[in-house]
Amino acid sequence: MGRGARVRQRSRSWHQQWGFDPCHMSQTLTRSIGAHSELSWPLDPLGDLTLISCDAFRIPRVSVPRRGEDTAPDSRPPLRDCQGAHWKNAMGFWLLGLCNNFSYVVMLSAAHDILRHQRAPGNHSLVDPDPLPTPHNNSSRFDCNSVSTAAVLLADILPTLVIKLLAPLGLHLLPYSPRVLVSGGCAAGSFILVAFSHSVVTSLCGVVLASISSGLGEVTFLSLTAFYPRAVISWWSSGTGGAGLLGALSYLGLTQAGLSPQHTLLSMLGIPALLLASYFFLLTFPEPQDPGGSEEAERAARQPLMSSEAPEESKPDASPSLSLQERWTVFKGLLCYIIPLVLVYFAEYFINQGLFELLFFRNTSLSHAQQYRWYQMLYQAGVFVSRSSLRCCHIRFTWALALLQCLNLAFLLADVVLNFLPSIYFVFLIILYEGFLGGAAYVNTFHNIALETSDRHREFAMAAACVSDTLGISLSGLVVLPLHNFLCQLS
Repeated sequence: MGRGARVRQRSRSWHQQWGFDPCHMSQTLTRSIGAHSELSWPLDPLGDLTLISCDAFRIPRVSVPRRGEDTAPDSRPPLRDCQGAHWKNAMGFWLLGLCNNFSYVVMLSAAHDILRHQRAPGNHSLVDPDPLPTPHNNSSRFDCNSVSTAAVLLADILPTLVIKLLAPLGLHLLPYSPRVLVSGGCAAGSFILVAFSHSVVTSLCGVVLASISSGLGEVTFLSLTAFYPRAVISWWSSGTGGAGLLGALSYLGLTQAGLSPQHTLLSMLGIPALLLASYFFLLTFPEPQDPGGSEEAERAARQPLMSSEAPEESKPDASPSLSLQERWTVFKGLLCYIIPLVLVYFAEYFINQGLFELLFFRNTSLSHAQQYRWYQMLYQAGVFVSRSSLRCCHIRFTWALALLQCLNLAFLLADVVLNFLPSIYFVFLIILYEGFLGGAAYVNTFHNIALETSDRHREFAMAAACVSDTLGISLSGLVVLPLHNFLCQLS
C-alpha cells in the first residue's frame, strides 16, 4: 500500500472515530476539553500524528477542601447571595407596587364620601360613619350626588397623565432617588390634606397630590425594572394589585368598624414611609443580567417590536441616549399593546366611576355609600388575583381582553338604564370579573413589552407604555361627567 493510500485510510479512520479529517486541517489540531482547557496534537505534513509525551495529557490536580477547612472567597459560588438578592428585589418591587398605588386607590374608595362632604359643627370626619342610609334624591330613581364621582377620578388621574406624557421626553435626566422622595412626600401630603379638609375643593387638592405620587412613582419604578431581571415586573404588578385590594379593603373595614374617615386616612401614613424604606434599604444594586434560561428562550421566540433592531444589544446600565427618531420608532412598535390597554381601562373606569354610583339597590341592608365601597373592594380583589397570575398564565393577544371589557361596559350600562338585574349579588360577580380582565390586561401588556424590546430600548418602552392606562382612565372620566348628569335627570 502506497504512502498516499495509507494517509487516506488513516484519514477515513480518524473521520469515523473523531468526526473530522486531519488532511483538511492546519498543522495543529485543537480539541477543547471542558470549558477552559485545550490539548494540541502536532501533525506532520502528511497528516501523521507526532508522538508527544504523556505529560501533555496530564490533568492538573484540583485541591478539594476537607470539611471544616476554609476556602478562598472567590472559589465559592455565590449561589446563596444570588438567591438572597433575588428575593430581596422581588419583595422590594412588590412593596413598591403596593405603596405606590395605595393612596390612589384609597382616594377612589373615598370618592363617594368626599363628594358628600357636609360638616356639622364639631364634626371632624368627612362623612357620618353611622351606616344609616342618607336621604335619596327624589327627583330620580338614582341616589345621585350633585357631582359625579368622576370628578374625583379626574383629580386623581389628570396629573398622572401629564407626568406620564412628559416622562419619556426628559424625566430620565432626573436621578431615581429624588423622584422616589417626591413620590413618597406627595403620598403623605395627600392623606393629611384630605383628612383635615373642610371643603370639597381642599379634598380634591389632596387627591391631586395622591395622583402626582402615583403617576411619578409608576413611571419611575417601571423604568427601574429595566435594570433588574424581568421577573420583577410580575412582582411589581402583583404589588399594585395588592394595593387595590388592601387599600379598598382597609378603607371599607375601618369605616365599617366605626372609625371616622379622618382617622382612617391618618392611620395610613405609614404607607409612604414603607415605600421609601423599600427603595432605599431593600432593593439591591442592579447588576448586569446573565443571558440564558427559559425567559430568554421565550423572548427569542417572540417577534421583536422593532424589526430593525440590531443583533448586538447594549445593556440598560450603559444609559444609552436614544434619538427622537428612535423613540418614535419604538413608540410606533408599542401601539399594538398601548391601544388595547387604553380600551380596557376606558371601559372599566367608565364602569367604576360612572356606573358604580348609579348601580344602587334599595332592596338591601347596605346603604348607598356601603354599596359603593363594596363595589370598589370587589373590583380591586379581581385586579389583585389577575395581576398575580403571570406565572400561571400568559396572554399575548390583549385585544381579546379589551373586547370582553367593552362587553362588560355595555351590559352594566344597559342595566343602569333598564334596571333588569334583580339582586346586587349579580353585580358583585360582574364587578369581580371586570377586575380579572383589567388586571390581566395590565400585567400581560408590560410582560409582553419586556420580552419584545431590546435592552437598549426597554427603559424608554416601559415609561412610554405606562401612559396607556392613564389615558384610558382620563378619557372615561371626561365622558362620564356629562353622562352622569343625563342619567340622574331620568325619571
